[in-house]
Amino acid sequence: MQHMKHSAADKTFLMSLQAWLLAARPKTLSISVIPVLTGSALAWQQGWEPLWWPFLAALLAAILIQIGTNLHNDAADFARGADTPDRLGPARAVASGWLSGAAVERAALGCFGLALACGVYLVWHGGWPILLLGLAALASGWAYTGGPRPLAYTGLGEVFVWLFFGLAAVMGSFYLQTLSLSWMSFVVANMLGLLAAAVIVVNNYRDLEGDARVGKRTLAVRLGRAGSRIEYALLLLIPYVLLFPYFWLSPYTSLARLDFLVSPQWRLLLPLLSLPLALGLIWRFAREPVGPVFNRILAQTALLQFVFGLLVCLGLWI
Repeated sequence: MQHMKHSAADKTFLMSLQAWLLAARPKTLSISVIPVLTGSALAWQQGWEPLWWPFLAALLAAILIQIGTNLHNDAADFARGADTPDRLGPARAVASGWLSGAAVERAALGCFGLALACGVYLVWHGGWPILLLGLAALASGWAYTGGPRPLAYTGLGEVFVWLFFGLAAVMGSFYLQTLSLSWMSFVVANMLGLLAAAVIVVNNYRDLEGDARVGKRTLAVRLGRAGSRIEYALLLLIPYVLLFPYFWLSPYTSLARLDFLVSPQWRLLLPLLSLPLALGLIWRFAREPVGPVFNRILAQTALLQFVFGLLVCLGLWI
């Protein structure tokens, strides 16, 4: 009997843990990891000594803000009626009854609070620019699905992701290492931010009809299916175009010479190796019927951003 009680308790614990992992959405957490890694690697490649504590604090804060945003989204979407039984996306913890909305909201606030604690150290290190950046990131994480006019409900979801998982994360990480900014960090930030925004496009394209019914005016609802396919293709292709100004902005590249293919700087173009993956995703996004297959396309779009960012880092260091 005692053994049966332990087995039931273990099963309940594992189910609860699985529900929390589902609410945190671990498959897309790389969206917050790779910009911090890339911005820091760019600074180190340019001769700055690695500052490990600011790097780790920034990485932890970015992950906590994303998890907090995901948890708040899980609870808030259910409260607003956006997560209905007929949704095509993965099951949501609150909508499925696995976790209470109140518990998930408390966990989201806890994540934001821990991110704020990391931010105190980062502000001490980086000064008022980091203070403004951190407060904006926390406020936007909550406002993504909270408040009277949530960003995700007004067609600004992609803009939020581009700003905070692209420009803010990459350039903020570069700044924490150098206390300066550069045009190269700006270009890298745009590349990774646009790829991250494409993940939101997949999510909103998949849920278009359900979102429209509950008044969730995402950009996919505003643009329609055809417009969203164009948006997705542009978000995946523009980063590859930006590789060329990124290459020419390198302090080691001579603008007067076109011999980069025989110079060490060709490695900056290594992210081009991921272009076949991007083209395959664009083709599948345009051709696949809307359904659960888009859950795989979403995860693979997040993977594309991760691979692209890793190739940027590899190109900086080989």
